[in-house]
Amino acid sequence: MVNMQASDNQDTNDGIAIIGMVGRFPGAGNVDEFWRNLCEGLESTTFFQDDELDPSIDPNLCKDPSYVKARGIISGGETFDAAFFGINPLEAVVMDPQARVFLELVYEALENAGYESESFEGLIGLYAGCGQNTYFASHISGRMEIVDRIGEFQTMLANEKDFLTTRAAYKLNLKGPAVSVNTACSTSLVAVIQACQALTSYQCDLALSGGVSMTTPQNSGYMTQEGSMLSGDGHCRPFDASAQGTMFNNGAGVVVLKRLEDALNDGDRIYAVIRGSGINNDGADKVSFTAPSVDGQAEAVAMAQAYANFHPETISYIEAHGTATPLGDPIEIEALTQAFRVHTDAKQFCAIGSLKSNVGHLVAAAGVAGLIKTALALHYKKIPPSLNFEAPNPKIDFANSPFYVNTKLAEWSEGETPRRAGVSSFGVGGTNAHIVLEEAPQIQSSGSSRPQQLLLLSAKTSQALEAATANLHQHLQYNSEINLADAAYTLQRGRKAFNYRRSIVCHDITDAIAALQSLDPNQVNTRHTEIRNPAVVFMFPGQGSQYVDMGLNLYNREPVFQEVVDECAEILKP
Repeated sequence: MVNMQASDNQDTNDGIAIIGMVGRFPGAGNVDEFWRNLCEGLESTTFFQDDELDPSIDPNLCKDPSYVKARGIISGGETFDAAFFGINPLEAVVMDPQARVFLELVYEALENAGYESESFEGLIGLYAGCGQNTYFASHISGRMEIVDRIGEFQTMLANEKDFLTTRAAYKLNLKGPAVSVNTACSTSLVAVIQACQALTSYQCDLALSGGVSMTTPQNSGYMTQEGSMLSGDGHCRPFDASAQGTMFNNGAGVVVLKRLEDALNDGDRIYAVIRGSGINNDGADKVSFTAPSVDGQAEAVAMAQAYANFHPETISYIEAHGTATPLGDPIEIEALTQAFRVHTDAKQFCAIGSLKSNVGHLVAAAGVAGLIKTALALHYKKIPPSLNFEAPNPKIDFANSPFYVNTKLAEWSEGETPRRAGVSSFGVGGTNAHIVLEEAPQIQSSGSSRPQQLLLLSAKTSQALEAATANLHQHLQYNSEINLADAAYTLQRGRKAFNYRRSIVCHDITDAIAALQSLDPNQVNTRHTEIRNPAVVFMFPGQGSQYVDMGLNLYNREPVFQEVVDECAEILKP
């Protein structure tokens, strides 16, 4: 066991900030919808009628009583905007949908964090992994006419796990490390730890990390048998006496990470701060290759707490691996208890839950999904309910442990230290990962700004520009409390400029919403241009149209203009 120092003496700026999060989860196309579903206690697995199952599924299989007609699916997972990324349509057809979804999410994640890869002054790293490629076996391998048209080598490039991150790095011009990580169920949390280490060692200045898992066809179920790790009824019941396993569902998530000190200096939005991590492997100290290990898991948890210098009693929530298997859950609680008991004998002070009760097991994306859930909980200061828990597994002694299962949406009360949490993810084969998080530090307001703001939008097509306009209109309606100047800054500096462009001049949020709705030409300018990044200058040609104070408004409101005028005035005084 790691000898953990329970000192809480860590430098307040020592950590990795989570500054962006995106995902596609069962029942949720984005992170905001995901959070609402969690707070409402929704299960998001889809249960299919026979006529809703994919036609490729053997009808005899559908009639088998052991065939569970359920799966958590990614809505729209079959679609892909190949043209946006400059990908040939035929190449897109043969490409693993996991790679397609991941590429879209990496682009969205950068936008979510307010950055654009071409203009970012630093190295952007990418660490992630994906699940088993079922698409090639189910849809491509038997269709040689397609493979022959694109070629076997190109088909391989479009389907191998190795190229998940490097393809995204190529398409988005990311020049930091691009590493594909695969450790089974712990893949995406291990990838996050690798990204944190790269930031800490200055191998990159911004890092994206996550995972994707997508079984195709999506509208399909699975075979189960007694004693397996799969649920016989399509429901996951972590820690419960009636738990009978989990479901391997589809999902994807990406987080954007930055050194905390840099994020604070740059004024980034911070969801939460990663303070410590632990990663190891069980080795041979377990009954089988697929079995979990108490000591291995406990070591990983203690390692993370030791790195962060967190006393376990300051940690008030654990997002567990929680697969709802009769063997796995008791071992996990025993391991957590063993790690916590190094420094405390306190009982039932820490809430515990499992995202798998909501969305099932997202396999390669499970760890990052749990991280996103926990970061959102810290951000909103609420702990979502863990579902399907009625009576504890008889092999789990919650009463004498530090933990209790959180079954209702709860306000996350403030303690003597900032709110803190842990996230676990364990992979078949024994690679264990644990991360400890802390709520974000208080961010100072960006303060006053100009009386008018300029909102910029651009897209690759006119239809996409209209969609972007509608999206911004909806966002401002639902988030009327945001600082319009901050939004304007992000739209100007954190977005790539495309040829279909629109600018909106407005005074406040209400004015912006009205202008985006009416597209009044007095406030809104729309144009199509082939010119990219033209130089901009102010010209005063002196043709007799000047008047007294003609530049006063600009002088009073634009500091750079004011500085240049003052400098020129000093030069002209003699």
